[in-house]
Amino acid sequence: MSRWRALQESSPAFDNPFLSPEFTITVGELREVVQVAVLYEGPDIVGFFPFERHPMGIGRPVAAGLTDAQGLVHAKDLEIDARRLIKACGLAVYEFDHLVSGQPLLSDRHDRYPSPIIDLRDGYERYTATLKENSGKTYKSTLAKSRKLQRDAGTLRHDYAITDVGPLRTLLGWKTDQYRRTGRTDRFAHRWIVELVERLLATQTDAFAGVLDMVYVDDRPVAGHFGVRTRTTLAGWFPAYDTRYAKYSPGLIHHLAMAERAAASGIQVIDMGRGDKEYKEKLKNGELEVAEGRVATASPAAGFHWMMRVPVRKTRATVMANPLLLKTADKALKTYGRFRTVIQR
Repeated sequence: MSRWRALQESSPAFDNPFLSPEFTITVGELREVVQVAVLYEGPDIVGFFPFERHPMGIGRPVAAGLTDAQGLVHAKDLEIDARRLIKACGLAVYEFDHLVSGQPLLSDRHDRYPSPIIDLRDGYERYTATLKENSGKTYKSTLAKSRKLQRDAGTLRHDYAITDVGPLRTLLGWKTDQYRRTGRTDRFAHRWIVELVERLLATQTDAFAGVLDMVYVDDRPVAGHFGVRTRTTLAGWFPAYDTRYAKYSPGLIHHLAMAERAAASGIQVIDMGRGDKEYKEKLKNGELEVAEGRVATASPAAGFHWMMRVPVRKTRATVMANPLLLKTADKALKTYGRFRTVIQR
């Protein structure tokens, strides 16, 4: 673990809690499919490759579908044959959708996407100054709504880096409601994901921790977020709010409060993750880059995987890149979500 952390802290590209040893170990305690390949150059450890092994030799990142940073943690200038690596791991294919930059697994044929961030390296005041310059209307309206919320409902309070499981369960309840309302799959219907979040909340070290924060009005929870952090990067993961306060934009109010407290605690970057969410566009002041694709051997399993996954991935990418198609798909999902909610009642 000390060598893993040393390699992680040697490059800004690896400064993401999803690439921390604690994250892989915690997921591995809950899922038997998690494995780690340790890479040697002579007697020296030069890299760690965490992955999940699925049937037919299909490899995926640890906690695939949940994480916004994936790949190897390795020594600088490491040269490695990607296909040889996955073959040595007993894999036919390694599929990813948030591969971080500078990876030996990365090739020109893989698709690249921006991953918006809140850059706090120059401090919270400089960040808000940038917001005023580039998104002044959003910033001013969020402050105005915060004042109106307090006039209408009571005094606002923000608790940062709390470890009480009670507020966490409130937050997960909001998130489940959001998934159902928007037609998405409820991740917290899987018990292991709930337990993962609870275990991460209980993990509190200087190098890695679960971070829960909540905004209250008159002691009533209004909005919150659960993520994980390294010493300097907080990964945005599960933000949600009470829809009864939707007209006040509680999500934006919360994110500004979270950014201020995070910066004060030493966080330099909040990685909001790949995706064209409106709130990310309003709050970002920088971008990272992640890649989507796969590394495959010449095998029947890899061929079958290509037929099952690649056309679907390319279709999804086409929809995401076309505003009209994306709007239509999102509307269809929300209609399905409303129908599903009525049926469940």
